[in-house]
Amino acid sequence: MLTLLLQPGAGAEPGAVASCPRMMGTTASTAQQAVSAPPPDSGALGEDNMEDQRSLSIHSFQTLGLHNSKAKSIITNKVAPVVITYNCREEFQIHDDLLKANYTVGRISETALEHYLVQGKYFMVRDVYGKLDVLNTTGSCGAPNFRQAKGGYAVFGMGQPSLNGFKLVLQKLQREGHKECVFFCVREEPVVFLRMEGDFVSYTPRGKENLHENLQCLQRAETLELAIRKEIHDFAQLSESVYYVYNDVERLRDEPHTVRVQGEEDIQVTEEVYRRPIFLLPSYRYHRLPLPAEGAPLEEQFDTFICFLRESPSLLLRNSGRPPPALLFGCQTGVGRTNLAMAMATLVFYHHHQGAAQKPDLPHPPKTFPRLRVIQTFIEMVPKGQQIVEEVDGAIASCSEMHDMKEAIYEYKKKLEGIGEDYQIQGSSTKEYFLQRTLQSLERYFYLIAFNYYLHEQYPLGFALSFSRWMCRHPELYRLQAEMNSSELTVTGDIVTKGTRVLVADERFCPDMMSTAKEMNVANFRRVPKMPVYGTAQPSSKSLGSILQYLMDAKRKHRHILWINLREEVVLEGNEQIYTLREPGQLEELIPVPTASPQQLEKLEVTLKGDLLKWQKWLEVYLEAEKQMKMFKSCLTLQEIFSQQKNICPGLTYSRIPIPDFCAPKEQDFDRLLEAMKSALAEDSQAAFVFNCSSGRGRTTTAMVIAVLTLWHFNGIPEMSEEEIVSVPDAKYTKGEFEVVMKVVQLLPDGHRMKKEVDMALDTVSETMTPMHYHLREIIICTYRQWRSAKDEKETQMLHLRSLQYLERYIYLILFNAYLHLEKKDSWQRPFSLWMREVAAVAGVYEVLNQLGFPELESQEGKSLCTGFACGIKPRLGMEHDGQGNRCADETSMGSIMAPLVQAAFHRYHWSRCSKQELNRYIHSYDCLLDDPFEHQWPTLPDLPGINYSMDEQCRFDFGVGYKTCTAFRTFDPCKQLWCSHPDNPYFCKTKKGPPLDGTECSPGKL
Repeated sequence: MLTLLLQPGAGAEPGAVASCPRMMGTTASTAQQAVSAPPPDSGALGEDNMEDQRSLSIHSFQTLGLHNSKAKSIITNKVAPVVITYNCREEFQIHDDLLKANYTVGRISETALEHYLVQGKYFMVRDVYGKLDVLNTTGSCGAPNFRQAKGGYAVFGMGQPSLNGFKLVLQKLQREGHKECVFFCVREEPVVFLRMEGDFVSYTPRGKENLHENLQCLQRAETLELAIRKEIHDFAQLSESVYYVYNDVERLRDEPHTVRVQGEEDIQVTEEVYRRPIFLLPSYRYHRLPLPAEGAPLEEQFDTFICFLRESPSLLLRNSGRPPPALLFGCQTGVGRTNLAMAMATLVFYHHHQGAAQKPDLPHPPKTFPRLRVIQTFIEMVPKGQQIVEEVDGAIASCSEMHDMKEAIYEYKKKLEGIGEDYQIQGSSTKEYFLQRTLQSLERYFYLIAFNYYLHEQYPLGFALSFSRWMCRHPELYRLQAEMNSSELTVTGDIVTKGTRVLVADERFCPDMMSTAKEMNVANFRRVPKMPVYGTAQPSSKSLGSILQYLMDAKRKHRHILWINLREEVVLEGNEQIYTLREPGQLEELIPVPTASPQQLEKLEVTLKGDLLKWQKWLEVYLEAEKQMKMFKSCLTLQEIFSQQKNICPGLTYSRIPIPDFCAPKEQDFDRLLEAMKSALAEDSQAAFVFNCSSGRGRTTTAMVIAVLTLWHFNGIPEMSEEEIVSVPDAKYTKGEFEVVMKVVQLLPDGHRMKKEVDMALDTVSETMTPMHYHLREIIICTYRQWRSAKDEKETQMLHLRSLQYLERYIYLILFNAYLHLEKKDSWQRPFSLWMREVAAVAGVYEVLNQLGFPELESQEGKSLCTGFACGIKPRLGMEHDGQGNRCADETSMGSIMAPLVQAAFHRYHWSRCSKQELNRYIHSYDCLLDDPFEHQWPTLPDLPGINYSMDEQCRFDFGVGYKTCTAFRTFDPCKQLWCSHPDNPYFCKTKKGPPLDGTECSPGKL
């Protein structure tokens, strides 16, 4: 296993590190299944850092070079040579010691020679070594691993050649009759070529800790190559025209070697090596198409590839009368990235020949593997799905002489499943390593399938849409990609008994913020005012009976109840207590199971229940505040809990509709929720609707809002009241008026009304859950502010993702309300998912969703984020803002006094539980008595401050230039609270929650 982890995996290039973290997909909700592993610290260097470390050129200091023809005299002294040019107009000194001080030196080992390092930290390592050429084609063809795809297509691949070797490759293609050739360099790392024995040989910069790995995640490799060339030349001038390189990093014998560099012409960059042949071969073209060493290319890289192909009419047009060009691809080894590019090109040739391709002449028949779940779902979902997948499999097989991308998925999967107890190697989890490799390989395969789907639709249209825009029209592909990780689909009792997963009681992470457990036996039970819509945390079998009796009593009289469980994780009741499966090291994180249907999730619960009852041994479980050993005498699935109540409540209908936590429900989730409600209302127009998740918070609130909007469209939408004046900093963001939201509003018919109705529904649902301090709209800006102020990197990434997910969820509610309006005439026969694809996608909604963010807030960074009272009490009592050094971040969204940002109307102000604890602790410690008194030499104010500053001036001090006393509304007493507005928007008033300054004449004859 150790050897396996230290060597490159199947299909990976030896010079490749883990791919950079990235978020692909139209929606933020797809980001929760990120598959790309973060790069090692020493493996990647961002563009900015590389640019910042560019060397100081010494061309201008070459006395005998640049200035030799101009010099009038050269005066030497002990300090440095002094050069005086013609007419005494220029004089300077050459300070070699000063120049050397700007560079960094290092050595590969304690006994090795010390020399200058490029970019301040990297050694130049020879790119290609003997063992790399598996096909032994360097001598005969000019490049290692040179080959042609099977099937007769003019698709070629190779490893990195030298300059002379590349010339041989082009000559070979010419001899074989290829009149036109397009070469794609798919390397993303910087490469320079050094003169050596009549040739130019490739070298790449590498870190000391990763001498076998090339740099990854770089931008503008061409620019970096130029900077590195200049550095190497400068270093050589400081070292007697030689520079030190490494040819054998395996054994490091006789290293480093010297390379003579007398001028910049002794160093060439990739652009020079590959583009100069255009002058000798007019039918030859060159492009650089950087592809990732692991995982799928970015959508923009697919776009670039298609853009390059459109320059070849003979390839774009099926009946052009000319043969298509030969497509040649090359990376370092000619394996991983080259194989991927060859498969992409082979698919293009399939469509160029109208799909009538001859079957590839393979030396061995391709291996057959069981169909992966995500691929099978694609086949069932997409027209011609089976054909699309088979074509991709054929293209991969055609290019599999060096490496089979599809086979690599199953190899990694097999190794992952073969790991028993997880262990660490070099600080990394073995399971995590192979899981990431499996998902990266699967992601690459999936995007090849999506690319072929794109070619089926767009090749006949001349690529009217770019790949990235086309993907925005097919959000279902992003949803599939987000559910690639099916490792949770095999749930058995072994994962609990062996400690891979632990059972955690719901109440451990489900505080009863609504204080309903005593009365209703369940946490956070509530009802939407004047509507038969209820929300609650997960009930046990005992508490479910209490809730049903409450709903059917003489006051409420609900005869039919639709209960919808929204949980997407495995849930069981053991000994009358609700448990979920969680990871031992991450108890607070729910583990969603990406099942294709609710029935599949319920089958997993049945399997787990049976295994636990058979076990009949003590199990360690996590309760509300402690760990205990439990032996389960009784165990029920959620389906069984509700089935037991059918005798007591014949009108009860139970449905499991899992939706994701934190983010927007999937389009199909909206379909299922609407269809379930339509069926219930068809049976009884007075039916009650109850929703639950684990805590009764995020998912439950989302579903309650969907239910409210649906019932309004059935029974009539209430009149909208006057807009509440939100007196907070950045009030428009508290009201959800983000730039991306308003773009969607502008797209929708009567968009402002669509948004206002959703806002009214959100406020209605949140009205009875104020103690939970959770508002689906207001939490967006709250989470954004937490993200911007977070210090921990992991927390920063999580909060950034959450803010985008909350923003997307809000937008989806607006889109769903627009759908309810526009499709009402047809009784919503067309599902929301189909409407999104056929109507909203064409209108450009997904293009907007693909750019989720907060660009308008970036210019406001650095502003004060606390109220005057909170800012004042913080230093005086030593109290912290909620969420800063305490666990009260969840209470800031409703405007707690110590919130870092006031985010809600003033009537919701309260002390958070952390503030109460800190204040009590401070008061009872008597620490304030330790402050020795002293006399302040403060001057006495001659007048009350309000005498000197009018209310208009106070508004300008509080809110900025142009603000004056608000005169649009007379419903408030100006002596109790100062309200201000700007002339550009006189009906939008703000307040700092306090009265005018003492002495202010706030009304006639009143101070």
